[in-house]
Amino acid sequence: MSEKIYACLLRLFPSHFREAYGDQAPQLFRDRARDEKGFFPRVRLWLDLLADLAISLPRQYRYVRPAFAGAVAPQRLEGTPAFFVLTDESPGSGALIFGCALSMMALSLFSILLVHAGSHRPPSASSYQRAYASDSRPFASGHASEQAPGDAQDAIRNASRVKPYETKSNDSQPKVLLPLGSSRFPDAWPPQMQDVAERKRLMNAVIDNLKKHYVDREVARKTADALLAHEKNGDDDKVADGGAFASLLTQQIRDASHDMHLEVVYSQEPLPDLLPESTAADFARYRKVMERDNCTFKKVEILPHNIGYLKLNAFPDPRVCRATATAAMASLNRADAIIFDLRDNRGGYSSMVSLIAAYLFDHPEYMYDPQESPTPHSWTLSPVAGNKLADKPAFVLTSASTNSAAEQFCYDLKMLKRVTLVGETTRGSAHAGVFHRIDDHFGMGIPEVLPVNPFSNTDWEGTGVEPDVKVDAAQALETAQKLAEGRLQKK
Repeated sequence: MSEKIYACLLRLFPSHFREAYGDQAPQLFRDRARDEKGFFPRVRLWLDLLADLAISLPRQYRYVRPAFAGAVAPQRLEGTPAFFVLTDESPGSGALIFGCALSMMALSLFSILLVHAGSHRPPSASSYQRAYASDSRPFASGHASEQAPGDAQDAIRNASRVKPYETKSNDSQPKVLLPLGSSRFPDAWPPQMQDVAERKRLMNAVIDNLKKHYVDREVARKTADALLAHEKNGDDDKVADGGAFASLLTQQIRDASHDMHLEVVYSQEPLPDLLPESTAADFARYRKVMERDNCTFKKVEILPHNIGYLKLNAFPDPRVCRATATAAMASLNRADAIIFDLRDNRGGYSSMVSLIAAYLFDHPEYMYDPQESPTPHSWTLSPVAGNKLADKPAFVLTSASTNSAAEQFCYDLKMLKRVTLVGETTRGSAHAGVFHRIDDHFGMGIPEVLPVNPFSNTDWEGTGVEPDVKVDAAQALETAQKLAEGRLQKK
């Protein structure tokens, strides 16, 4: 393989040189390579070769003066083949193309290695703050590790942060509102947990928080009993560090409560007492990201048979994206049916959910939000002046990735019998809760809000929203178009 690469490098040299030395140069390389055994000697061989290539190659073309060639002759690296033959031939097109391609490959490899190295940073206290920082208005976003990549999604989750409660929990530790999900704190370098008394202290703190704050007191009691049973059985005895202990307690309380938003977290660095408030700079950055991404409104068009189509990949903050949203809906105002594509929508702000849903009604409708009790903001501002979509057939495309606020849109409109859902069962992320700081390194997230659902006794937490027409997500648009066409033909 090495000899083939070397042969390719020889093609950079003029034809006269290759004809005269094309057989000798590879033999010199083979002789040298035979003497270099092992990884590092071979690396040194290639470094020597590339250095000599950089010195020798310019000599072979007429724009290199003989005086210059003579001056650098002593710099030849001993033991590697050197190409010190002068010619007046200009570089051939093949050599130039090959040289450019080789340079681009080297540059790309260097860039990849640089990005890869830069992505591995040690965790910091500020990263913990960002992980738990969330505006009170954005919907719970589910598991942080499973979010869609991209600046827009990150901006929606982190743009503006909730003002922490000033009240203290009974254990004299601050609490802050946050969306809950899987553990956001790395388990690297955790403290040792062989001390039985230390494990007992943390266990008691978790149980105490559950009984005081969890939304369902009976479930809290049963979960606490399950934790004590695990402790009595010695299930926790083999835990050796804080990160592992937090993960174990999280699994135990979720197994007992069946609530995936209960979690115990560990932080290597001291947890902040209170999360920082949103700043004007935070909001400005969010606005800039939204403007660059057209507020995640990816496509707005009229399909055949006058069917409106809107692909929306998030529900952004109306304070920034109201104009974009109203313009998009206005462009679809004369459609005979409308399709909302939420297959790649990972959530966002419930206020944007209500804003867009308002176009589907000619009167105010209640939009159920499992994060908060009913407020004046829970009703749509219907009717919208000049809107013609309130009585038009509406379809929503879903996938297993449809999450959070996008699920609220699907759930509420399905319960109101206003839309037909087409696609796959959604993700199943509904609840939010409060983070309680136990000590400098441990805390736990607890759902504390359970507003009354006017549609049913449950929500979509853990189960997702079932589509009315179940098909693979890839086939959802085609299926919805056919359903819309059939509905229009019946009119």
